[in-house]
Amino acid sequence: MFGLGKKRSKLGKFLDKHSITTTEFSKACGVSRKTIGIVCNDKDYIPRQDIIKKILKTVRKVDSTAKINDFWDI
Repeated sequence: MFGLGKKRSKLGKFLDKHSITTTEFSKACGVSRKTIGIVCNDKDYIPRQDIIKKILKTVRKVDSTAKINDFWDI
């Protein structure tokens, strides 16, 4: 049910795969839901470095092998 019909970024697909809502993820990482929504839906958006760190810290609670290159081409 997650991500049906939506164009998603790599992070959005990751959250969908693990059945995590943007609201849950937003609360877990301390980033606004609006920002997480943009990051999950806009493939070309690259957030600020401090936001990336918060997101990766939270992602690594689910997948400890996750790297920045898994989600953004930096």
